[in-house]
Amino acid sequence: MRDAPLLLLTATVWAYWMRVGIMVVRARRRTGISAGLVPQQRLERLLWVVWVPLVAAWMVLPLIGLTKTEAPLAVPAFARQLPVYAALRWAAAACGVFCLVMTWKCWARMGMDWRMDVRPDERTDLITDGLFERVRHPIYAFSILLMLCTAAILATVPMMMVAVVHIVLMNIKARNEERYLLRSHGARYERYLQHTGRFFPRRAPS
Repeated sequence: MRDAPLLLLTATVWAYWMRVGIMVVRARRRTGISAGLVPQQRLERLLWVVWVPLVAAWMVLPLIGLTKTEAPLAVPAFARQLPVYAALRWAAAACGVFCLVMTWKCWARMGMDWRMDVRPDERTDLITDGLFERVRHPIYAFSILLMLCTAAILATVPMMMVAVVHIVLMNIKARNEERYLLRSHGARYERYLQHTGRFFPRRAPS
């Protein structure tokens, strides 16, 4: 099979975003709102200008990498030929599937509270159990890790650039949501902030 790690990664990325699309449609049918497809907040509308084409690139570049044989869109020769890097690519593909499964669990836990954007006129439940118990943004954390897996498997300059921009956007998005949740939930969220990490579990005090 030609470049099986990239094929598995491509299927994983497409499954991720197709699932997001399904959730948006279901939220629209259930509540009559867009679930973040059209952000209300000015900052998030600005982020969407970058984020939407970035997601498109994330989905398309691996597909192109499956068919191209020359730079800058093809998988570099070293990534295919070096045994150590070939093993790394398989590990990254497996990690990508793990990210999808764990993200699916987060989506399921959020249920009807899942949104892609901040809605200032809406107060959702504060979820602090499960994967949210020690990490405030596990979905974003797994999204970043999935992006890093993509960049490791494809290893092209365009994919690396997409990865850098994605990580920056996830940080901005997470911080913006934290400001909103602090206003919305007050002292309860402030206590939650004290014992959780943004993308990684916070080390317990010694």
